[in-house]
Amino acid sequence: MFFINSNDNAKIAVYDLNPNGEKTIVLVHGWPLSHKMFEYQIPTLLNNNYRIITLDLRGFGNSDVTYSGYNYNQFATDLYCVIYSLNLWNFDLLGFSMGGAIVTRYMKMYQEYGVRKLCLLDAAVPSYCKSSTNPYGQSLESTNNLIKLGFNDRPALNEYFGSIFFYNNQSKPFKGWFQNLNDGASGLGEMNSLIALKNENVFDDLKYISVPTGIFHGKEDKICPFGMAEIMNKNINNSILYTFEKAGHGAFYEVKDNLNKTLIQFLNNNIVS
Repeated sequence: MFFINSNDNAKIAVYDLNPNGEKTIVLVHGWPLSHKMFEYQIPTLLNNNYRIITLDLRGFGNSDVTYSGYNYNQFATDLYCVIYSLNLWNFDLLGFSMGGAIVTRYMKMYQEYGVRKLCLLDAAVPSYCKSSTNPYGQSLESTNNLIKLGFNDRPALNEYFGSIFFYNNQSKPFKGWFQNLNDGASGLGEMNSLIALKNENVFDDLKYISVPTGIFHGKEDKICPFGMAEIMNKNINNSILYTFEKAGHGAFYEVKDNLNKTLIQFLNNNIVS
């Protein structure tokens, strides 16, 4: 692990695995997780000789906890600072959940800088909450209730979030690991990012995406319902939708073998159809 300063000098924790790999992929985690969520994708990517760049968003994991900056524009800028500082080019970019919205904003703000292919995994796109462009999102009322809960009992918020995250029941040890991962976020980072999730919308950003895009989505996702994946597929040119049956928001774990295989196939395929 090392740190890269963003434009406001916030230190972003970066992890660089297999720096001499033939190909490069950048992974952006979701809310309220950290780079550790990709534990079950990393071995497959290493076996395919990828250089893997992961990072902790500000306020999460080992990155700085800042007073402000918990919005998609700043998160996208933090990502750009990492990419530019490492001189990355012709890399693949993957964002999960809120991370999917952040990479979508990156594609607009920085004109797809350096990106070869884009991967949106159970992404909070076009918006987390219901809007004129997303009838499938969460209600403002339920999200406001989550925000109220988090400001009073953040571990309870994380426990609830974990209870709807997966379609299939997971082992007690895994549930404990997942709860600890969520609890590891800072209060400022987690709660201000939840407010950003409620308010932000990246629908208008979708038209700026021109690179081949893979949309990977659990059919039973209760957090970012599957209809959102269909909106992405309809509004992103040169995109393909991969549906994972009997998987919720946590497809990265509950159908990890199928997801990892499909991800590698998409990344290695020269044609999106």
